[in-house]
Amino acid sequence: MQSRSNATVFWPVIAVLATLDVVTKGMAERLLAPQRIPHEVVGGWLRLTLVYNPGAAFGLNLGAQSRWIFTGLTLVALVILGRLFLATARGDMPRTLALAMVCAGAIGNLLDRLRSGMGVVDFLDVGIGDARWPTFNVADMAVSVGAVLLAWVLWQEDRAAVRHEAEQRMRTAVGASPAVDGGELI
Repeated sequence: MQSRSNATVFWPVIAVLATLDVVTKGMAERLLAPQRIPHEVVGGWLRLTLVYNPGAAFGLNLGAQSRWIFTGLTLVALVILGRLFLATARGDMPRTLALAMVCAGAIGNLLDRLRSGMGVVDFLDVGIGDARWPTFNVADMAVSVGAVLLAWVLWQEDRAAVRHEAEQRMRTAVGASPAVDGGELI
């Protein structure tokens, strides 16, 4: 069930991260053009390099219709994430934060896909020499960190459910035993 306490974290996190993503992408387009020209920030390790990614994470491209396929997939993901948010227990801040981060990143990259057929604006370029991580942006960082946090939270929830189920089976087994009275052995 959605609660005010969750919403007071969820919506501001989305607003801040999505705004930060839009602003940094706008700055990258203005300051780093033309694309594919690296600008060193920390030696060759951290560079700012403007690129447009018409596909998805790690350059995954599904051809001419990638823009619309990934737009549709993002909208489906946002609906699922929204349902997870609505099912989040009151005060469950790790889960709320994780969902907000993933939503914010998805929204940031969705806005790029809707705005331009050139693709998502990426500009953070990390690596050593020719060994480079795929260029990314603030939205990608939000999705990645949020997804890892969400996986951890869901794993913890699953572990708690398994423990609870085992405790219930134990209580049932002990309660059904003829040698037990009120949880104490006779």
